[in-house]
Amino acid sequence: MEYRIGIDVGGTNTDAVIVDENLQLIESVKIPTTKDVTSGILEAMAKVAEKSKVDRDKIKYAMLGTTHATNAIVERKRLCKTAIIRIGYPATEAIMPLVGWPEDLVEAIGIYYYLIEGGHEFDGRQINDLNENELRKIASDIKDKVESIAIISVFSPVNNQHELKAQEIIREILGPIPISLSHEIGSLGLIERENATILNATLVDVAKTIANSFKEALNREGITNAKIFLCQNDGTLMSREYAMRYPILTIACGPTNSIRGAAFLSNFDNAMVLDVGGTTSDVGGTTSDVGILNQGFPRESSIAVEIGGVRTNFRMPDLISIGLGGGTIIREDNGEIKIGPNSVGYRITEEALVFGGKTITATDIIVRLGLADIGDRDKVKDLPLEFAEKAYIKMQNMIEDAIDKIKTTKQPQPLILVGGGSILVGDKINGASQIIRPQSFGVANALGAAIAQVSGEVDRIYSLSNMSREDALADAKKIATAEAVKAGADEKSVDIVYVEEVPLAYLPGNAVRIRVKAVGDLL
Repeated sequence: MEYRIGIDVGGTNTDAVIVDENLQLIESVKIPTTKDVTSGILEAMAKVAEKSKVDRDKIKYAMLGTTHATNAIVERKRLCKTAIIRIGYPATEAIMPLVGWPEDLVEAIGIYYYLIEGGHEFDGRQINDLNENELRKIASDIKDKVESIAIISVFSPVNNQHELKAQEIIREILGPIPISLSHEIGSLGLIERENATILNATLVDVAKTIANSFKEALNREGITNAKIFLCQNDGTLMSREYAMRYPILTIACGPTNSIRGAAFLSNFDNAMVLDVGGTTSDVGGTTSDVGILNQGFPRESSIAVEIGGVRTNFRMPDLISIGLGGGTIIREDNGEIKIGPNSVGYRITEEALVFGGKTITATDIIVRLGLADIGDRDKVKDLPLEFAEKAYIKMQNMIEDAIDKIKTTKQPQPLILVGGGSILVGDKINGASQIIRPQSFGVANALGAAIAQVSGEVDRIYSLSNMSREDALADAKKIATAEAVKAGADEKSVDIVYVEEVPLAYLPGNAVRIRVKAVGDLL
C-alpha cells in the first residue's frame, strides 16, 4: 500500500491529511497556523504522520498548498531584487513598467527597468529587430545588482521568439540567474502580463525556500521516498522544480484546494462551494460544462485580478471572499450589529468567549444559539440572546449576498460546505437548492491537495492564414501536454480536459485564441 500526505496552510489553521493509494482518508490533523508559517507545516506533518502509524517509507507523494508567496507580496518581504526588460521600444514607451504599483512594493523589488527595440505585431510580424547589443549592455549593468529578471516582449503570446532570444543572450553573460518570460505566465494585455511576470520573478527565492524547507521537513520525519509537489491555483499540482520557476501559480491555491476537496468528498461536479475558515469565507463554483471533462475543477476568473495592489492577467480562480469566519469579531456600534472584518484568526482558542477570552466572535454566537458545541457553553450564557439572533441573521445575509454574486444563473444551485468554520452556515440558505455537508469537511483543503493531479496549460493566439484550424489545435494540445509532463505528470496518463477557441474578429489574418488544459496522474 502506498500513501500520500497533503498539507494546506490557511490564515487560521494548517491542515494535514494522509490518504492511501485509493484516495481513502487515513488520518487528519488541524493545528493553528504559525506566524512564520513553516513551523506550523512542520508540526502538522509530524502530528499526522505520528497519528496515522503508516510506514513512512510507503509515503510516496507529498503535496503542499501554502500562502508563502501571497504573504511575501502582501508583507513586501523576502522579494528578489528584479530587473525588468521590456522588448518593444518605441512602440510601448507611453506607459513605463511599474506604473500604478504601490510605492513600498516598488521599493522592495528595486527600480531596474529597461526598454529596448524589438517585439512583434498582433499578427506575429516583427516590429523591429531585437537589439542584441543593448541586451548585452543591460546584462553587464545589472550584474551583481539583481537576483532575478523579468523579460516581457510586446505580443509575445503570439510570437515568443524575442523573449527566448533575450533569455539566451542574458544567460550567456550572467549564467544561471532566474529568468521569467511573460509568454509563459500571462495572456494578452501587455501591462497586466508584465505585472504578473515581474511578481513571478520577485518570488523565486520564496519558492526555493518553501520547496527546500518542505523537503528538509519530510526528511526530518523520515519521509525520504516521497516525490514533492506544490499546489497550483487551478486545483492541480506542479513539481518542486516547476514551482521554483513559476511560484506565482501558487497564489490562491488554498481556496482551489478546498473546491477540489469539496467536489471529491461530495461527488458533485457542478455546484457552489463555500469554504468557511477562521478569518474569511471563500465562495467559488466548480464547472462541468457540456463536453468538458475537467469536472470538479475551479471556475477561472475572466477578469484581471489584483494581487498586493498590482493588476495582473494570469489565471486565477473565480472567487468571492467575505470577512466572515469562525474568529470574526462581532460587536455592537450605536445599536447596529457589526460583523468583522477584523478577526482573532489563529488566536481564537485564546480570545473567543467560549475558550475563556474576552472577544465576542462568530463562533460564540453559534454556541450561544445552541447550533454548535465548541469550548465551554457556560462562558457565553450571559451573551444577550437577542444580540446573538441579530448577529446570526446578519451573518446568513452576508453568505447569501456572496452566493448571489458568484452564481451565473438565477436558478438555485447545490451548495457544498467545507472548512472548520462552516458550522456558521444555517440549514437553509436562499439561492441554494440543497446544502451538502460532506464527511471530513474540516480538512477538505488538505484533502484537495492530496488527491490532486498534475496539469499543463497553454493560452496562445494563432493566425489561421498560416495554418489550418486542426494544425493550430494540435499544436496547442501538444504544448499543453508537454507542460503537464514538465510539471510532473506521467506522460502516458495525460488527457486533454479543456479546449476553448475564441475567434478574434478585431485582428486580421483570421486570428483565433486557443486555450488548452491537459491533466495527468502523478509520475
